[in-house]
Amino acid sequence: MLKDIPELKVENVEIAIVEEENELAEKIWNVYFINMKDETLETVLVTSKGYGSVLGEEVKTSALRHLLGDVEPHSFALVEPIMDNLFVLNNEFWISFFLNGNIYDKKFVFEAETIVEKNLTTLPLIGKRGIILSK
Repeated sequence: MLKDIPELKVENVEIAIVEEENELAEKIWNVYFINMKDETLETVLVTSKGYGSVLGEEVKTSALRHLLGDVEPHSFALVEPIMDNLFVLNNEFWISFFLNGNIYDKKFVFEAETIVEKNLTTLPLIGKRGIILSK
C-alpha cells in the first residue's frame, strides 16, 4: 500500500555549475554534486539532459549518466563539464543515492538563461564562482 512506503525527503545535497579555468587559462564550466550531509552517500548516480526551445524549434540533448560512487560527508564530486552554449536550455540533473539502506532521488533543473554572470556567487565548500541548486 502507498501508505506503507516511507516519504524520504532529499535534504543537504546540491548541484552546482561552476566557472573554472583550464590549463590554458580559458573559461570552462563544470557540474558538481555536493554532499552537505554528515554521512557518506553511497552509489551516487547523476543523469543529465538539456531541453527547451531555440529559435522556435524544440531541442533535446542526449541523456548522460554518471556513476560517482560514494561521496563523503561535506565534500563534492565532479559530474561533468558543460558547454556554455547549453545555458539557453533547461539543464536537468536527476540524482539518486543510497543512505541508511534507503534509496533517495531528486530532480534539479537550472532553467534556461539563468546561468549568467549576475547570478554567480562564491560557492561554499568549492570556493569558486558558480550557481547552486539546493534541496
